[in-house]
Amino acid sequence: MSRDKTEERPSWAPPVLRGVRMEAALRMLELDVRRRLDGLLQGNHLGLVPGPGTEPGEARTYQPGDDVRRMDWAVTARTTVPHIRETVADRELETWVAIDLSPSLDFGTAACEKRDLAIAATAAVAHLTRGGGNRIGAALSTGAQSVRIPARGGLAHARGMIRKIAETDRAPEGTRGDLAALLETLRRPPRRRGLIVVISDFLGGMEWQRPLKALSARHDIVAVEIVDPRDVDLPEVGTVVLADPESGRQREVTASALLRKEFNAAAAEHRAEVAAGLRRAGAGHLVLRTDSDWIADTVRFVVARKRRWSGGVA
Repeated sequence: MSRDKTEERPSWAPPVLRGVRMEAALRMLELDVRRRLDGLLQGNHLGLVPGPGTEPGEARTYQPGDDVRRMDWAVTARTTVPHIRETVADRELETWVAIDLSPSLDFGTAACEKRDLAIAATAAVAHLTRGGGNRIGAALSTGAQSVRIPARGGLAHARGMIRKIAETDRAPEGTRGDLAALLETLRRPPRRRGLIVVISDFLGGMEWQRPLKALSARHDIVAVEIVDPRDVDLPEVGTVVLADPESGRQREVTASALLRKEFNAAAAEHRAEVAAGLRRAGAGHLVLRTDSDWIADTVRFVVARKRRWSGGVA
């Protein structure tokens, strides 16, 4: 079920991005992202790609967690100590956001729907990658339709992109999403090196691993996993009707202790598989929950990412 009672929403919850107050909610989201991200980071580099670029810079000693693809073998051989080659950040960054808005995201039992959180995450990405000459585009899929927004720069474009995403019609119940197909749309035609941010709840099959790994050979990847408490934990609620929004199937079950244990174990196993698949693709992994302060979680991720790139301890 979803919660629409704004008076019960905590202050950190993203606004409800639907209905007659859509425009006001979008303005509120932009102000909240700008105010809180800038205020919490307090001078930290805002970029989701803090260090890498295309111009070679200085070599430094390898630190655990560094990308081995940046290993400087010449210096390593000369000094017999592993070194990596720093790179000078590009002056222009092209970012593509792949947004999964399949029916499984039209759901939320905590402070918001997963769909609202996915759109809020897109707004944060637009803010974190802003800057002179930078461009951002989006590819989204609901399972019933696909929308592509060309990469352009400027605040007006970013605002229009977020509005278009928020106004995208929901797919009918019973529509299956296809994250693998969405990622394939970013592979062809090949694009200049940049950043790709994948926003999804990653529920369902793991077919997305192959196209994501192919994309990581050319781009930096950040995966934003959207999680609701009921995705990972079945509470003691007695008899309940469970529904799969992407197949339309429903089943009435009794939430016994055994069923809850099996459900929780299966959910934990799936999330572990998702995390392992993202690691194999070399993707940064940010988890945003509908019952947690999503901007604070984003700040922690960005700061930790910056420390890894700079050779510090995360």
